[in-house]
Amino acid sequence: MPAVSRQRRNIAALLALSIAAPLIPAPALAQQPGDKPIRMIVPNAAGSSVDALVRTLGNPLSKIMGQPIVIENLPGAGGVSGTSQLVRAPKDGHTLGMVSNNHVVNPSIYKSLPYDTIRDITPVSVVAGSPFVLVAHPSVQAKDLKELIALAKARPGQLYYGSSGNGTILHLAGEALRSEAGGIDIRHVPYRGTGQLTTDLLGGQIQLAFLGVTGAAQHIKAGRLHAIGLSTKIRSAILPDVAPLAEQGLPNYNVGGWIAMIAPAGLPQPVVNKLYTDLKTAMATKEVQDAFAAQGFTAIGNTPEAAGQLFQAEMVNYARLVKQSGATMD
Repeated sequence: MPAVSRQRRNIAALLALSIAAPLIPAPALAQQPGDKPIRMIVPNAAGSSVDALVRTLGNPLSKIMGQPIVIENLPGAGGVSGTSQLVRAPKDGHTLGMVSNNHVVNPSIYKSLPYDTIRDITPVSVVAGSPFVLVAHPSVQAKDLKELIALAKARPGQLYYGSSGNGTILHLAGEALRSEAGGIDIRHVPYRGTGQLTTDLLGGQIQLAFLGVTGAAQHIKAGRLHAIGLSTKIRSAILPDVAPLAEQGLPNYNVGGWIAMIAPAGLPQPVVNKLYTDLKTAMATKEVQDAFAAQGFTAIGNTPEAAGQLFQAEMVNYARLVKQSGATMD
């Protein structure tokens, strides 16, 4: 079974300091008296997809937990900086984190990390997933995947795809495409985030990229970009007319983003269970469901055990793609 197929089989569909004001104070989490707030570490920049999801959950989750939640954005090194603080926090349930795929990609692109990706965290749940959409500049004479592959074979090395950086999920989505399409010669151009990447794509300096559906939709609808296909097997309500790449000749292609709640290793099981139950309750509210849909997320909410199994499998599968791409950050 191809690596990309294994990589997605357990996912339903599928990312400077900024501190949010504390939300509704009340009694503290399991076994802890007082009104001590929950510290929610987001190892991504404010405005990122991970940050948006956390802020969507913030008020509903705070109300359900009966505690204030303080969100801290601690970006840097693909999530390593913020996660380093999380794993050193007390094991009392008052420090949590939200991480993306990068959490399990990092062991393959960094020669060393200041923590163990699996042993030093407690999984709570994979909260949500989201697809990417492969888009092309209008100058690319290909309206679907079949035509794009034919064009890439006719013009080897002349099509460039951008990503948000070496070893990021957007890079690996492109690497998976190259591999699943029989080793087509498309060239990778890494950027620092998606801002300049999108600018250069719109300007025609690069021809291709995988982007989040929400951000890409406005450019697609305006004709500034052309949608080739979705990265996951499940279609997106935001781009309902865009077919998955898996329906266009690459049946094993299924790569999407996900965001998960974690805590430091050694968290007592009753606290883990309460966190998971409260999270699921928050995710079931109409407020959160509507916001997820608007942001292009599909709710997952799997159990702590299933989340841990997914982390293990993803780390192995991403390692294959990273090795294939040659990506490194050291």
